[in-house]
Amino acid sequence: MKIGVLSGGGDAPGINAVIRAVVRKGIQNYGYEIVGIKDGWRGILEADFSRLDLKSVSGILHRGGSILGTSRTNPFKREKGPEKIIENAKKAGIEAVVVIGGDDTLRVAYKMGEYGLKCVGVPKTIDNDLWGTDYTFGFHTAVAIATEALDRLHTTAEAHHRVMILEVMGRYTGWIALEAGIAGGADAILIPEKPFDIEEVCEFIKRRQERGRNFSIIVVAEGAKPKGGKEIVYSESVDEFGHIRFGGVGYFLGKEIEKCLGIETRVVVLGHLQRGGSPTAFDRVLATRYGIAAIDLVHRRKFGRMVALQGNKIVSVPLKDVVGKRKNVDLELYEIASVFFG
Repeated sequence: MKIGVLSGGGDAPGINAVIRAVVRKGIQNYGYEIVGIKDGWRGILEADFSRLDLKSVSGILHRGGSILGTSRTNPFKREKGPEKIIENAKKAGIEAVVVIGGDDTLRVAYKMGEYGLKCVGVPKTIDNDLWGTDYTFGFHTAVAIATEALDRLHTTAEAHHRVMILEVMGRYTGWIALEAGIAGGADAILIPEKPFDIEEVCEFIKRRQERGRNFSIIVVAEGAKPKGGKEIVYSESVDEFGHIRFGGVGYFLGKEIEKCLGIETRVVVLGHLQRGGSPTAFDRVLATRYGIAAIDLVHRRKFGRMVALQGNKIVSVPLKDVVGKRKNVDLELYEIASVFFG
């Protein structure tokens, strides 16, 4: 049996650990031939394949990025895209595909199942907003990177008596902002799920000043927006899945705070540093477990499903129940964080 594997959407630390696990167990335990599909769905559209063997996945466990590359290609935006995928898969002898991706990539996998392509999904997004799984790999690494940044910002903020704003990823959900903010001792955390009031944010800063604390740390998710306002966008252009490019809310917030309080404010946009570099031990283990579970589903011919972590168990859930849904921040956890605001 010949199995394809692809990674689509934004990169996340741990993709290579998934690929390694799929290849190792697929070859050693099941005798499958594993084919790497380059650059997400684009690779199968263009028949860009490479053979994966034990040697090709040796030494990649700790590496960030994806040895297969990735892209935000949407086959349903291309003329006869789905038909080309089916045709190229058939020509290459690919009988099933392990699809590593977030909602957009997995939505394509689900739709392609209706065309006859057998797919198993692996949840991948540093935003941790996929429904059906407690955690996606890459999220833990992103939180660790953001937390380290906050630790470093504390010292310079205190030395210069400034407000420091850290803008992190989180287009529609604030999981990274929330968990990094709690771990990093942020004085305010702003997330997409709760539009913020600039006057309230300024009150948090004033409260600290009254206690003799002459600096503040604020974490804001890129998709956070002011009450009654819209998200701040970096560019009006959209990708093939219709997503606009967010960014700039940190600078907006910084200007408003300076206007309100007259206190010096600096902004750090963490950006793609959250995606890059080696995955944490947690993400390496989780990604490995996902890869093993995915190739096991293929062997059991349970297609149209996504592997998931629920509690401490790896389970599988139907793709049709996952796509189009979003796992928002647990507001109980946000209430815990709010105890430490100001």
